[in-house]
Amino acid sequence: MSAERLPHEKGFHVSWDQIHRDARALAWRLDGKGPGEGGTWKAVVGITRGGLVPAMIVSRELDIRVVDSISVKSYHSGGGRADQRREAQVIKAPNAEIMGDGSGILIVDDLVDSGKTLELIRSLYPKAHFACVYAKPEGEKQADTYITSVSQDTWIFFPWDMALQYVQPMRGAD
Repeated sequence: MSAERLPHEKGFHVSWDQIHRDARALAWRLDGKGPGEGGTWKAVVGITRGGLVPAMIVSRELDIRVVDSISVKSYHSGGGRADQRREAQVIKAPNAEIMGDGSGILIVDDLVDSGKTLELIRSLYPKAHFACVYAKPEGEKQADTYITSVSQDTWIFFPWDMALQYVQPMRGAD
């Protein structure tokens, strides 16, 4: 997002109903496509924090009972500029026994933006399937499956970030 444009100037507001519908659409697209018997998946891994809601919806819809998370930090708050990027790093990994090389694992996120987060996780689990609800052009190639494409300069406002207006977290920054 350019420094001249405020996030709300080209915003895409996603309601709880919309994220639920879109995550269900993602599940429908993935149904029967896993490498297991009958097209099943071994586990779902949500990328924290934004991928947790879609991951839970996908796991419910596809009746996948093994659910874990991976936490990757790639943004930090920086001196007056919102959300300056830095190199992505894993700060919490999923269960190693479940993950292996990623075979049969469905890794879910809300959004692929630059693709750096998925690129890092794919280097760890090369055989996993990466699914996102929303995708921007710079990161699209990192997602194996996604539902909605948005322009690179669109700021997505997710329901977990919103009240009547954007609300900073009580502790720390996103």
